[in-house]
Amino acid sequence: MSKAATMEEGEDAAPAAKKSGKRKLLLIVAPVVVFLLVVAGLWFSGILPHLLGGGKPKHPVAAIDETPSLLDVPDVVTNLDTGTHRAIFVKLRAKIEVAHAADNAVVTSNMPRILDAFQTYLRSTRPEELHGGEGTYRLREALINRIDSIVAPVQILDVLFVEVLVQ
Repeated sequence: MSKAATMEEGEDAAPAAKKSGKRKLLLIVAPVVVFLLVVAGLWFSGILPHLLGGGKPKHPVAAIDETPSLLDVPDVVTNLDTGTHRAIFVKLRAKIEVAHAADNAVVTSNMPRILDAFQTYLRSTRPEELHGGEGTYRLREALINRIDSIVAPVQILDVLFVEVLVQ
């Protein structure tokens, strides 16, 4: 063969080698990327952590009394903010629902602070803010937030109203 024919074959071989190199790289990288996408999808959907046992505690934990309990709040009688000289009073009798019965002592020991928070909030409340279901709901949420800040690590589930009288 002549020199020119050999050179032409060498030039054709070089692009073919480049193409096969890209193809090999694509055949290696594509399955790895697909595998990583599948693993990420399983992880974020929660299937993979469950399969790996991440959802189960490693050591058995002693059973804690998980039943919620109700604590009585002493009656609160206070005046509301009317903006006038005429006094309007509210009488509130409630129960506090504590998530764990073991935390009753913490809530009971902080009862004077809880009563003070109740009275402080009620004295800054206008009578029309307590009317209707929305008013009761807002009162409940405000009291739960105040109790949560007082007995911080203890979980308060709800404040149940036994009696709310507005005079």
